[in-house]
Amino acid sequence: MEYRALLKDCCDRMGVALSEAQQEQFMTYLSLLLEWNEKMNLTAITEKRDVVLKHFADCLSLVPAVEWKKGMQVIDVGTGAGFPGVPVKIACPEIELTLLDSLQKRIGFLQEVGAQLNLDGVNYVHSRAEDGGQNPDYREKFDLCVSRAVANLAVLAEYCLPFVRVGGRLAALKGPDAEAEVAQAKGALEKLGGRLVEIRDVAIPFTDLSHKLVFIEKIAPTPKKYPRNAGKIKKDPLS
Repeated sequence: MEYRALLKDCCDRMGVALSEAQQEQFMTYLSLLLEWNEKMNLTAITEKRDVVLKHFADCLSLVPAVEWKKGMQVIDVGTGAGFPGVPVKIACPEIELTLLDSLQKRIGFLQEVGAQLNLDGVNYVHSRAEDGGQNPDYREKFDLCVSRAVANLAVLAEYCLPFVRVGGRLAALKGPDAEAEVAQAKGALEKLGGRLVEIRDVAIPFTDLSHKLVFIEKIAPTPKKYPRNAGKIKKDPLS
């Protein structure tokens, strides 16, 4: 019960409303994450309190920063254990969510989470980001792309912006160096059809964690040659 109360208290302080049923969904997610983590590498964070604060609350910091609409098409690129997509979907069940990850085992875990939590309107895609971004089924089809990946912004933008429709946005959860990354990624964003809208500071209650939410608007179609293959993206980031 204490973890559920902690999550609710944390959410109240961040301006995120969770019903009893949604709190219960998070507790089920917590159990599944730790159970599956014994069989496969999903998270290095394994203390329940830390999962609630450093994963769930951290992801939920996105919720007050976006205007969520019914039927909104959202993709989480490189979702891993479902972060930030699944917490956002629990809090905002009206969105249509696509979870994309390169590892089939993780997709299997996410499908189990979706089934246990009775999540509707979730599409599970086993694909590398650079392949998904070139796939006509997903290219420029989304209102919002979310990502909590560790790649720097120039690299992340090349993976993510191809999924976003013109007029849509990329929301990246970044660390304290976000401003420097944004400055470095200026040329990359221009080439990919993106423009910085806002960098928002976020503090997670009951922790010393603070991070930045970086919002990039898609103002022009991404040229067909992007995303390039993963080797090129990492070795020669756009500038």
